[in-house]
Amino acid sequence: MKTVRLTVAEALAQYLAAQKIEIDGKVEQLFGTAFAIFGHGNVTCFGQQLKNIEDKIPTWRGQNEQSMATAAVAYAKANLRRRIGIATTSIGPGATNMVTAAGIAHTNRLPLLMISGDAYVSRLPDPVLQQPENFYDPSITCNDAFKPLTRYWDRIVSPSQLVHTLPHAIDTMLDPETCGPVFIGLPQDIQGVAWDFPEAFLQERIHRIRRPEPEMVALEEAKAMLMSAKKPLIISGGGVHYSLATDELAAFAAKHNIPVVETIAGRATMLQDNPLNAGPIGVTGSDSANYMAAHADVVLAIGTRLQDFTTGSWSVFRNPDMKLVSINVAKFDAVKHLSYPVLGDAKVCMTKLSGLLGEWKSGQDWADTAKEQADEWKALVERRTHPQEGDLTPGLSSYAEVIGKVNRLMEKGDTVLTAAGGLPAELAMNWQSYQIGKFDIEFGFSCMGYEIAGGWGAKIANPDNDVIVLVGDGSYMIQNSDIYSSVLTGHKMIVVVCDNGGFAVINKLQNNTGNESFNNLLEDCRRPDGEVARVDFAKHAEAQGAIAEKLTSVDQFEAAFARAKEADRTYVIVLDIDPVSPMAWSKCDCWWEVGLPEVTRNEHTAEKVTAWEEGRVNQRRGV
Repeated sequence: MKTVRLTVAEALAQYLAAQKIEIDGKVEQLFGTAFAIFGHGNVTCFGQQLKNIEDKIPTWRGQNEQSMATAAVAYAKANLRRRIGIATTSIGPGATNMVTAAGIAHTNRLPLLMISGDAYVSRLPDPVLQQPENFYDPSITCNDAFKPLTRYWDRIVSPSQLVHTLPHAIDTMLDPETCGPVFIGLPQDIQGVAWDFPEAFLQERIHRIRRPEPEMVALEEAKAMLMSAKKPLIISGGGVHYSLATDELAAFAAKHNIPVVETIAGRATMLQDNPLNAGPIGVTGSDSANYMAAHADVVLAIGTRLQDFTTGSWSVFRNPDMKLVSINVAKFDAVKHLSYPVLGDAKVCMTKLSGLLGEWKSGQDWADTAKEQADEWKALVERRTHPQEGDLTPGLSSYAEVIGKVNRLMEKGDTVLTAAGGLPAELAMNWQSYQIGKFDIEFGFSCMGYEIAGGWGAKIANPDNDVIVLVGDGSYMIQNSDIYSSVLTGHKMIVVVCDNGGFAVINKLQNNTGNESFNNLLEDCRRPDGEVARVDFAKHAEAQGAIAEKLTSVDQFEAAFARAKEADRTYVIVLDIDPVSPMAWSKCDCWWEVGLPEVTRNEHTAEKVTAWEEGRVNQRRGV
């Protein structure tokens, strides 16, 4: 066997650079981008090796380890899990800063490769700078904190480990069932150790995404359930995007005349003008989709985790005899809540199931109901996105109004992106999909701070089109430094900052559950008497190198957006949003489980709790 003597850092970099993926007949680098903040633990050995492969894997400098790993997550999502981002950090706080990003990737089933420095295996210099010592197990370092939030974790304590670890790590990220984040710890004294690596280990390898085939017996059972249905319904999840199965979804629904509703991750899997698209389901959805779910007798869930915002904490399904069929590559997701699992790839499963169903179609009355319900929802969206005089506090706009304007002004190929706070619900409830995909709401982990970092990563993945980031003032304050990253690296974004004076959506939840406003809106925080201190977001963005403007009226938005489109670098538009008027918030008739007190101390709270608990009667008690 031919070998080549390399250090651990050299072998790691060369191996990563040798990994390719075939996408639509074109071979590209599997790891299309890397993000790095160097320090002791990853600069002296691995940092140099990243420079040596930058012609294959470009490395960008982030400003915060959490945000750069978040950008890598968004990069993978924009590439539909077919290309992966790397994030590397020093030891200690540099590493632990990425734990939140690992949570985003793990919850959303997205690939992410994290490589961090680690303490010395020899332990001769212990304790080193930034090493928290474990009193009962000296082998534990802060990097062990990643174990609950990764699909594959390893610490390299011998060069030979790479031959075993790296193929397993990559297979984990590319397998549709196990897809998620990987963490590799690199002890500082191991990175520079040399070993005779097999040349075959470092040769180019071309990967392809597997498409697991379903068992025929499972398809036959699904066929029987659907053919017995009077009111079948499809729930389209993010797995439809990742399977590249949006055409198959439209064809399956049309051939068998089955209405479709979308999860948050499954938004834009079907165009809005499709008469079978009944809208978004759940707490952040539409009355149309929730109506269909309430009356459905067989639900075919495709590529979805069926989390609580999709199911209204399992209250949207009101038919006690409803049967649930779940198509999913992951058994963990497919067997939830007494569903009948069909384990396999969404595209393959729909194609094969459609063949078994033959010319069978669901009744036209049910399909007509879906369109009637969706038309009512669309009319409501039109009303929300065009507020009338008296709806809002004078001089202020609403999330829905801004979303409506972005929806109309976006061009084909542009991506809209948001996360956490009030914007995910408003975007999911009101967006009209004129193109497939190009829509990113991070709501699996609901991570404030994803927005701007995620926009940077999405732009790296889509350099020829604009990424429009919708971010609230609360999320902006949590993580905004990648405005500078985007300017520094030449990845222009359009960032729309919706300033409603604090954590307004949590204030709304506080009030809706009978609690007093406290510590969410800026005016309700502990502070000196007098005028509330407000952030000048436009000046702050300008200080990071962006072009920015603060609008005095939403009527100025279209012209500002046109200027943003023409700009040569990141452009930030700031406008004030109404935090409290009833019409400032979109609503749908969907219950959601909220932890409320069993004992209340005042009549107002008691009334709210009683009203909330009345919705529990519809909660499905599966396992």
